Amino acid sequence: MFPSCCQSALVPLPASPGRRLLVLWRRLGPLPFGPQLFAWVFGRAVPYSGALGARVRHLEPGRVRLELRDRRAVRNHLNSVHAVALANLGEMASGLAMTTALPDGVRGIVLGISVEYLKKARGTLTAETVVEVPEVPAQTDLDVHAEIRDAVAVVARVTVRWRLGPVPPA
Repeated sequence: MFPSCCQSALVPLPASPGRRLLVLWRRLGPLPFGPQLFAWVFGRAVPYSGALGARVRHLEPGRVRLELRDRRAVRNHLNSVHAVALANLGEMASGLAMTTALPDGVRGIVLGISVEYLKKARGTLTAETVVEVPEVPAQTDLDVHAEIRDAVAVVARVTVRWRLGPVPPA
């Protein structure tokens, strides 16, 4: 999941992707340019999410806070943050929170995303997700919610439906 340049700093790597993310965040997050380095490594591992340019500000199992700067690359013709950028931000928040909360031997895949747009999004945005993952003895669907705020109010609510299940034997 991580580029070889960063794996040596993480040896031995934990078993699950979520645990690896947490180890990486805990090592890099407190450093002066740690969040930027974490974003770079995450972007190499998950290129599409990395292209959004969101920064992790807080990460622990089942809880994440992301920040997205308002910049031309994420704007639309109405001079606000594009609707799909908001959906991507919400999906990224839900995925980081959920993945870091998964126990070893469980994986998830997105089944669907729904977004409620409440107002035009401008300025720096913050996306937050808190999730408690239930026991997953068999395939289970779980809705994970992300709330996206500007400096004043909620601009969007994103719900991501995840299908969770045991990792099949190799």
